[in-house]
Amino acid sequence: MEDKITKVKLEKYFKLTSTALETAKGSIIKGKEKEAKKIIEMVSNYLSDAKHFESKKDFVNAFAALNYAHGWLDSGVRLDVFDVKDDKLFTVK
Repeated sequence: MEDKITKVKLEKYFKLTSTALETAKGSIIKGKEKEAKKIIEMVSNYLSDAKHFESKKDFVNAFAALNYAHGWLDSGVRLDVFDVKDDKLFTVK
């Protein structure tokens, strides 16, 4: 088991979360646009933070920011803001 946060691991999770964000943007449930906008803004901010930390070689905080970003997306799915089915990208019901 790999117990280190490596550049490769960060790249994997940047890709996963970025793909999930793009999927969510195209899957907003009608009437939930206001909520979706707030979630998407938070995810984008955390992704930006993760990039900042990565540029400083602070992989621990970069990984933490990526996890927060993805948590916001999963919350949006669970709260019926995004209609997605992909259980590889999201925690679906």
